[in-house]
Amino acid sequence: MYLLAPACEAIARTTKKLEKTQIVADYLRARSADEAAASAVFLSGRPFPTYDEATLGVGGTHLWRAMKELSGKTDAVLTAAYRRHGDLGAAACDILSATHQEPPPQPLNVLQVEQAFRQIANTRGTAAKLKLVSDLLAQATPLETKYLVKIMTGDLRIGMKESLVEEGIAKAYGRDVRAVQRANMMLGDIGETCRLAIADRLAEARMRLFHPIGFMLASPVQSAEEAFSFFQHAQVEDKYDGIRAQAHCREGEVRLFSRTLDEVTGSFPELAEALAQFSGEVILDGEIVAWNRAEPNVESHALPFSELQKRLGRKTVTETMKRAVPVAYMAFDVLYANGKLVIDQPLRRRAAILDGIFSRARRPALVRTANAQGRLTFEPAVQAETQASAEVIRAPVLRADSPAHLDELFAAAQARGNEGLMIKDVESPYTPGRRGQSWVKLKRELARLDVVVTSVEYGHGKRASVLSDYTFAVRDGDRLVNIGKAYSGLTDKEIAAMTEWFLAHTLADHGFWREVEPKIVLEVAFNAVMRSDRHESGYALRFPRILRLRDDKPPEEADNIERVRGIYARQHGKNRESGVGSRESPNTSKNRP
Repeated sequence: MYLLAPACEAIARTTKKLEKTQIVADYLRARSADEAAASAVFLSGRPFPTYDEATLGVGGTHLWRAMKELSGKTDAVLTAAYRRHGDLGAAACDILSATHQEPPPQPLNVLQVEQAFRQIANTRGTAAKLKLVSDLLAQATPLETKYLVKIMTGDLRIGMKESLVEEGIAKAYGRDVRAVQRANMMLGDIGETCRLAIADRLAEARMRLFHPIGFMLASPVQSAEEAFSFFQHAQVEDKYDGIRAQAHCREGEVRLFSRTLDEVTGSFPELAEALAQFSGEVILDGEIVAWNRAEPNVESHALPFSELQKRLGRKTVTETMKRAVPVAYMAFDVLYANGKLVIDQPLRRRAAILDGIFSRARRPALVRTANAQGRLTFEPAVQAETQASAEVIRAPVLRADSPAHLDELFAAAQARGNEGLMIKDVESPYTPGRRGQSWVKLKRELARLDVVVTSVEYGHGKRASVLSDYTFAVRDGDRLVNIGKAYSGLTDKEIAAMTEWFLAHTLADHGFWREVEPKIVLEVAFNAVMRSDRHESGYALRFPRILRLRDDKPPEEADNIERVRGIYARQHGKNRESGVGSRESPNTSKNRP
């Protein structure tokens, strides 16, 4: 760490990508293979490689207690330092630099840190872990502590992504960056990739299942006309209101990974059972949705995200919960099949491979079909002997031949309770972690609300010194009830001005957050209204974002809870004819289900 920490400081000081890459390359080239491999992992902002199942099990509380013990400072001093920097590692460096201590007798190298991280991960018990963390930090200089803490929290905040580490490896050893990227994608281990690059053996990398591959991303479009400007031949799918998930399957063993590359198998054990039907090795891309199973005279369909949210983050999922919130996996792409990575093949070819995977399933899943008008039906490919506790569905594929047709399909998708449409170039390869025009998404905000700010918080990183996170409320009679929180949409200039106002109009200062006079009105847009016990209103907004400050509107004219209830009812298919909650965004009204 005595060499890695200064390298990280140099990386943080420049905003230029080429300079960051050069610093990484120079640092790695001067290290042994073992040191370079360990450093590559740490420079990616994590203590262990992606594929590795080891976890430190060290949270902010452990680190906070270790810093108190090491520095001898009070909570108030630590809090003030954190407020100055918005980062625990930087706060630790600040405090320890001001604490006159003897320097460690021996420099701390990355291999010692790697070994210490393994020991912490393998140790059980809070007290035992805390002692190991404290012992490690006691061997470090203030600057080294800064980056040890950052790595342990999984956030370097030096403008460094794993893709830049890949480029640094390629530059350090004179390798093709695409070969480095592909090896790392297959292995899920930037350290092992670095070793192969050093030995000029990148071509020997073989696919390793059960680590997440970066997801291909879509760019938003505002209209059907804009979507059609990108494609000559496109396929169209519903955009589901769930969570994106990658399914790795191998002869009965299944793991699910979210878009944030976290494993979520434990939250959906019945999906793992259903996905085990596929033979051989396969990696699927799809969406997990809450699912209303078919009943007499009722078509199966996806439920709002608020239903799925009841399943998220649970360590134990009971049979009661499985029955209360059934789930389905909507598979719409394949990344690996028949022993081959297929991401380089065009979407039309991958679609054919995906169809073949479903047709060969040992316990065939439901196949969803659609006609030209977007009407969907279900039928099993082959009648299964036993009904799975969760459904795996081949997501239907549609075609649109004009912007007007696309608008019709969009209205049909929203009528089914889905967010909108995905429009994809049939000739496009699957590009992990990249956003372009090969895939675009057409969705429109559900509605807008005028809300009143009731409390504010300091931000993080570059916004650590400003009040940028706003909790807001709607009116319920003579009182205000909170309904959400937003931190995006305003300019830096607006946030700075609002910070001054909030500081001057604080009702109660709680350190990181402040209760403020309820006089500021915001217009916010959102994608859905959800039931929630978190807020006094009983509701929460999904993906709220600030559209503008409403200087022209007093708090007494903000929207009320009745309007929220109306939007919620319309979203769930109630009062469709009544026009309740009808103040949609300008782009939404003509497509309202």
